Amino acid sequence: HLAKQTSLRGAFRDPSVCTGLTGLVEEQVRVCRRQVEAMEAVKRGAELAVEECQYQFHSRRWNCSTLQGLQVFGKVAIQGTRESAFIHAISSAGIAFAVTRACSRGELEKCGCDRKIQGVSPEGFQWSGCSDNLSYGIAFSQAFVDNPERSRGISSSRALMNLHNNEAGRKALLAHMKVECKCHGVSGSCEVRTCWKVMPPFRKVGNILKEKFEGATEVHPQRVGSRKLLVPKSSRFKPYTAHDLVYLLASPDFCDRDPRHGVFGTSGRQCNRTSLAMDGCELMCCGRGFHTAQAEVVERCSCKFRWCCSVKCKQCRHLVEVHSC
Repeated sequence: HLAKQTSLRGAFRDPSVCTGLTGLVEEQVRVCRRQVEAMEAVKRGAELAVEECQYQFHSRRWNCSTLQGLQVFGKVAIQGTRESAFIHAISSAGIAFAVTRACSRGELEKCGCDRKIQGVSPEGFQWSGCSDNLSYGIAFSQAFVDNPERSRGISSSRALMNLHNNEAGRKALLAHMKVECKCHGVSGSCEVRTCWKVMPPFRKVGNILKEKFEGATEVHPQRVGSRKLLVPKSSRFKPYTAHDLVYLLASPDFCDRDPRHGVFGTSGRQCNRTSLAMDGCELMCCGRGFHTAQAEVVERCSCKFRWCCSVKCKQCRHLVEVHSC
């Protein structure tokens, strides 16, 4: 919902705007009022999550199209499935990432660079510079993104699943922090190195979570003493860790349009006639066959370097075959 509300860009200054945001639970509105300056970053994080989801799944039957309305925190029609697991993980990671970046850029009054890392490392470099304050971003993501699930109560299997996947998304960020350094010395020598910690590119987080999606564990609720836990549905499944994604329900095949359940189907989608993978016409079109059409493509060609300093190209037109379901 936040990602969708483009009219609010730049409007997150007055806490009163929080009550006008659709799709937020009561506690999220309270977080918004307390830290309204962070909500622009939250919106950027939601948009980032949607973009990454659609990049990772562009060649699959489910291409994140249930997020076309950008209802990242609203009701997802595929709740309980591994697709829902990915949505929760990438969304919570996106919020943590964007809020952390806003801290490092000095956009938020309540946080800045992480100054806790100080002194000399065992490798001999000096900790300095502006380390990304990921602990703040993660704490904000936990307070904001997890609230709809906590409001359901921890006895809900769906809430347990979503909370686990939210945390797995944040751990994908935390586990892949990297060190950047700068050399200091005469004539570019590296007599002294100062280093700081930065987050990985969000594309890497998306790649990691896509791998977790492929290896997600199907679980079911089980009472252990007074607690309700999610355990692997089969004893043959490997035990999952805090970094893995879990799901409760098998996914639909996403072949046929079913607006009532938020499934858009694959009719009209482009496919690759020579591929045997999920983007191939046989799998993408669910065995229904495919259409072939010709499209004219205009490209730059016969480019020549001209002294000094430009490149002159011709425009070449050619026909290509386009296949669609």
